[in-house]
Amino acid sequence: MAALGAATGFVVVFAVIGFLELFDRTSFALLALAARAKPWPTFAGGALAFVATTALSVSVGAALVDLLGPSRIGWVRVAGGAVLLAYAAWLALHREEAAVRGPPGPVLYVAFATVFLLELADTTMIFEIVFVAAWGWATVLLAGSAALVTVAAWDVLLGARLARRIRPETLRTIVIVVLAVVGVLTIAAGLAPSAFPALGFGTGI
Repeated sequence: MAALGAATGFVVVFAVIGFLELFDRTSFALLALAARAKPWPTFAGGALAFVATTALSVSVGAALVDLLGPSRIGWVRVAGGAVLLAYAAWLALHREEAAVRGPPGPVLYVAFATVFLLELADTTMIFEIVFVAAWGWATVLLAGSAALVTVAAWDVLLGARLARRIRPETLRTIVIVVLAVVGVLTIAAGLAPSAFPALGFGTGI
């Protein structure tokens, strides 16, 4: 019965977390990054950040929310949005050819920092914290990480395909707009979470 419960928990957590993240702003941000950078470092950075935030949510996530309180947790979102705006501004000011991707290291770091900051205190993290009470930290850690890594792989694959099918200048413009819009919405949600109830920002944290 315990094994059956763990298996059920794994399926439920995987499905819910994966579905939520697939349409989350973090997913769109990672897709945009993958369209401009080397796929593997982008995937590695995003996947590591997803696993890190999942581990954080099942271990000290609840304590972090209690420590910061609802009045301060929004600043984490503001920081994530600022990273996206900074990257969008950098792209707007550097008109290098799309073929020049840069070294793997910085791409991995940018992807990690972007995903990590956007995921902190996000709806996905909240759900993982809640799921721990139902199925335990081990099930949530494994299922949540597997779901988010799968989403990261999809985002990078789709981003890389877009990079091959769309003109470099058009793609560059799309990426800048996506990053800027997601960044502004993330900052706005951090400053006024109650204004975005449909996105899960005003969930009481």
